[in-house]
Amino acid sequence: MANIKSQIKRNRTNEAARLRNKAARSEIKTRVKAAVAATAGSPEQAAEALRTAVKRIDKAAAKGIIHKNQAANRKSRLMRRLARQTSA
Repeated sequence: MANIKSQIKRNRTNEAARLRNKAARSEIKTRVKAAVAATAGSPEQAAEALRTAVKRIDKAAAKGIIHKNQAANRKSRLMRRLARQTSA
């Protein structure tokens, strides 16, 4: 445990940021799963779910929750996966 007042405050803010980032990362995973599951339904529904997933990934990258290259990789992998499922 820190004895320095500024470090105690810093630990508090770090914990708040960690929880916020954890929630955002969890939401990305949820949106990606929803987009993959939506391919079984109508094309409009799948397109909307894909748009939402990509939007969440982009927002996380913009806020520094995930790296921009990781965001690009995740979007690319998601697009390829959905293209394979819709063509098959």
